[in-house]
Amino acid sequence: MQTTQIIWKNQSIDIEYQWLNETQKEAPILLFLHEGLGSIALWRDFPKTLCETLGYRGLVYSRPGYGWSTPRPTKEYWQIDFMHQQAIDVLPIFLESLHVQSPVWILGHSDGGSIALLAAVNKPFLVKGIIVLAPHIFVENLTISSIKEAKEQYLKGDLKQKLARYHQDVDSAFWGWNDIWLDSEFKNWDITNEISSIQCPVLAIQGFDDPYGTMVQIDGIKERVPNTTLLKIPDCGHSPHRDQPIIVVDGIKEFLVSQVAAI
Repeated sequence: MQTTQIIWKNQSIDIEYQWLNETQKEAPILLFLHEGLGSIALWRDFPKTLCETLGYRGLVYSRPGYGWSTPRPTKEYWQIDFMHQQAIDVLPIFLESLHVQSPVWILGHSDGGSIALLAAVNKPFLVKGIIVLAPHIFVENLTISSIKEAKEQYLKGDLKQKLARYHQDVDSAFWGWNDIWLDSEFKNWDITNEISSIQCPVLAIQGFDDPYGTMVQIDGIKERVPNTTLLKIPDCGHSPHRDQPIIVVDGIKEFLVSQVAAI
C-alpha cells in the first residue's frame, strides 16, 4: 500500500491507496469507494478481479478514519453531512494529490455508493459514470434497525475484534459510522431530490436480502436519473460483490461495454 497526504479541515491527512493495473496508462480508471465500515483490505480481491476482467486501471483508497488512513482526530470531526464532505471535498483533493486529471468511473458500495452519487451531482467533471452497490438515497427504518444491531455486536459480540484487523483505529472507524447513522438528526438525511441532476450513466445494484436497505433505494435512483440501469439480485445481501460476485462482475462488464458502444 501507498499513502498520499492531503489537507482537509486545516489538518494533514494521510490517505492509504492502491493502484491496480497501473502500467496500463491508457486504460480508463475505475475508482472504488468502500462501505461505511470498509477499507482497502475489506474489498478483498474484488477490485483486482474486476479490473483484470475489464482491462481497466483501478484506484482503491481508505477514506479518512478507515483502514490505515488517518483516524478521526475528534468525535466532532464527522458531521451529519459527512457523505457530502467526502464527495465534494475529500475526493477531489485526493485525486488531485495523485495527479488524476481525466474523468473516472466510480464504483461505490453502501455509503460509498451514496458518495459516488453525490460526486456525480456536485463534481460532474470528475465523473464519467458510476456503479453503486446497495446505495442509500434516504434513511429507511430497516437500515436503522440493522445499524443498532451492529452496535450491539460491536459492544457485546466479536465485531470489534473482527474489524480491528482492518483499521488502524477501529473505534474511529466504527463510531464514525455508527454515531452518525443513529443520530436523531440523520433520520432526515435524504438526497432523492439532489440526484435528479445526475447526467452520467448509472448502474445501480441491490440484493433482495439486504438487511440494510430495500429495492426502493435503487428504484428511487431509476425514477430520478433517466440514464440508470438496474440489476436486482436474488439470494444476495448487503455486499453483492461478495455474495454474488459472478453476477456482479458480468453485470458491470455488460454495462460498461454498452456505455462505451454508445459513445
